[in-house]
Amino acid sequence: MRNLIIDIGNTRIKSAIFDGSILIDEWVHKELAEAHFDWKKQTFQQVLISSVRWTMEELSEILDFDFLFLNHQTTLPIKNDYATPHSLGLDRIAAAIGAWHMAGKQEILAIDLGSCMTVEFVDSQHRYKGGAISPGLKMRARAMHEFTAKLPLVSLENPPKSVLGDSTVSCMEAGIWFGIQFEINGQIRHFQKKYPKIKVFVCGGDAQSFDSLAKDHIFVVPNLVLHGLNCILNHNVE
Repeated sequence: MRNLIIDIGNTRIKSAIFDGSILIDEWVHKELAEAHFDWKKQTFQQVLISSVRWTMEELSEILDFDFLFLNHQTTLPIKNDYATPHSLGLDRIAAAIGAWHMAGKQEILAIDLGSCMTVEFVDSQHRYKGGAISPGLKMRARAMHEFTAKLPLVSLENPPKSVLGDSTVSCMEAGIWFGIQFEINGQIRHFQKKYPKIKVFVCGGDAQSFDSLAKDHIFVVPNLVLHGLNCILNHNVE
């Protein structure tokens, strides 16, 4: 069965076609009309939409196909033990489910490197237990620039060559970059002590920047959220 998965964020519309659990093709659009034009060229049977920009009612008036609209009442393939489930970002639970499914439904850590860095944990009993949220790359750089009088805004397009900077800019770059890398490694070590077989998935806009982390138990999957959304759709259709 071919699924169309649509993830509408504040600035970008990410979508993909899956055949069962296999990713066939994916796109990134800025405008809904442009995305809709490309979707109409595709063959699919089921659709799931996650949207922070438009409501289900608004999308129903625009799109000419039926879809499942993801919200906090949608049935999930794992148990959600979050204390405040209605405040949990749908992209966070989707990333966790994507990692859990790709890992063979065992305990996982999903780390999303976007505007914020989020960490999600699912245990071996298929329960989402929560995680952590901290500033991402660009947010850390912007915070140092805006909350100080003299520090510049650094771009961090490439990884610093050394953990030690020899100028103000290179010190800021090293502090931001390796601060995140050490935080990631620290989270992984913490969970590995209790769950030696845990698998770790890194996703998000800045995931490729940290692809050097990829090892036997660490997988860099930038489109992990789309995989999770597809898993949710398959669970509801089945």
